[in-house]
Amino acid sequence: MNLATAAELDALPGIGPAKAEAIVRYREANGRFGSPEALTDVKGIGDKLLAKLLPLVKAG
Repeated sequence: MNLATAAELDALPGIGPAKAEAIVRYREANGRFGSPEALTDVKGIGDKLLAKLLPLVKAG
């Protein structure tokens, strides 16, 4: 998720273009994500969505 483009993030379940852009903007403003769980710092990503994403993403 630290290297993914908005288009790549958009392909993840439950993300869509608006959340994908929000992830990229958050990453640009705050730096790399330290862990996948840090995605919940992005507006619109809560615990339920994070649970769906955890098997699919890494912060590496």
